[in-house]
Amino acid sequence: MPEKFDVIVVGAGPAGTSCAYTAAKNGLNVLLIERGEFPGAKNVMGGILYRKQMEEIIPEFWKEAPLERPVVEQRFWFLDKESMVTTSYKGLEWGREPFNNFTVLRAKFDKWFASKAVEQGVTLINETVVTECIVEDGIVVGVRTDRPDGDVYADVVVLADGVNSLLAKSLGFHKEWKPEEVALTVMEVMKLPKKTINERFNVSDDQGVSVEIFGDSTQGALGTAFLYTNKDSINIGVGTTLSSMIKKKMKPYQLLEYVKNHPMIQPYIEGAETLEYLAHLIPEGGYNSIPKLVGDGVIVTGDAAQLVNAIHREGSNMAMYSGKLAAETILKAKELGEFSERVLDSYRTGIYDSFIGKDLKKYKDATHTFEEHPQYFEEYVPLINRAMNTMFTVDGTAKWDKQKKIMQSFTAGRGKLGVAKDLYRAWKVVK
Repeated sequence: MPEKFDVIVVGAGPAGTSCAYTAAKNGLNVLLIERGEFPGAKNVMGGILYRKQMEEIIPEFWKEAPLERPVVEQRFWFLDKESMVTTSYKGLEWGREPFNNFTVLRAKFDKWFASKAVEQGVTLINETVVTECIVEDGIVVGVRTDRPDGDVYADVVVLADGVNSLLAKSLGFHKEWKPEEVALTVMEVMKLPKKTINERFNVSDDQGVSVEIFGDSTQGALGTAFLYTNKDSINIGVGTTLSSMIKKKMKPYQLLEYVKNHPMIQPYIEGAETLEYLAHLIPEGGYNSIPKLVGDGVIVTGDAAQLVNAIHREGSNMAMYSGKLAAETILKAKELGEFSERVLDSYRTGIYDSFIGKDLKKYKDATHTFEEHPQYFEEYVPLINRAMNTMFTVDGTAKWDKQKKIMQSFTAGRGKLGVAKDLYRAWKVVK
């Protein structure tokens, strides 16, 4: 007779492992299924892990987790072809307990996190693909895997299988994602000596820097590039919406090479050796693309639920919170002895009432707006760079005349009213 668990979790990323860990810690019998050779083998993100949501699962996890560096500085670069305008915040308090966020390498961190779940009693099965959910009388009662006699049953199945989530799609929870609802990110992990990293980014051994890069890094397309410091390596990558790649006929690996060779970026990675090349789809649709989250016997979490705040590059924290909330919801359902959509729906309301729902709602129109109006990346970023060049070039021209010239350059193509509309539109979607 097939084995039955209290919970089956599909996917051992941040959402899935958070759910499995929390459920098992509270006495439930949990099966965690991972398609990779080990958790983290196929998982990809830029490399930023937030402390708050992780600590709610494992207090003071930073004392033993395989982390790279606590981030003490967040930089923003706005690139043109041969220049950039920069801004940043550096806070030494971020480098002390309780910290703010860390750079991580997913292959190391996810493997460790899953091992902590196993210590709580989770049964982890790697190299196993879940082919479909088992549905009886409209209720999800288990999963079918690619293993012989691979049917496994549970009171609740938690889908943490990533942005594509073919399982959620097969249940009718969402349709095929549109090209503007997902972004393709490509990145490399590049080996660089710790001393060199410290010198180039002006940090010490126990300090890290994250850099978000806009404008020419995506050749004017909607998206960002990034540069994150690890202990003795650097994560460098770039991502744009699939729709932008299609419109501009860009190839992802060519775009990454463009970023690596950009004159403003290349000095930071000079001499670095590529250790790993990764590509991954990232949810980009936000609030308007959140699928059905709950059904009879099933809950959707993390990337599979489109829980990513692209404006603030937050994803791992939302994934962990959603996984933990899913486990807490199942525990309450277990007490009631009912796993219907009606009972599990407290997960959905919990997501929408939390910082996740509130933040995604705040920026619900941002991606669509910036994609529909490419001038923000194609025109305004270069204009800002040229304005700085004009103002800070000492050439005998009066500053008043320089200011007039800068204003004329901004309004030449769109007029004062057009610029005002653009400013208002941008303010409206991020206010």
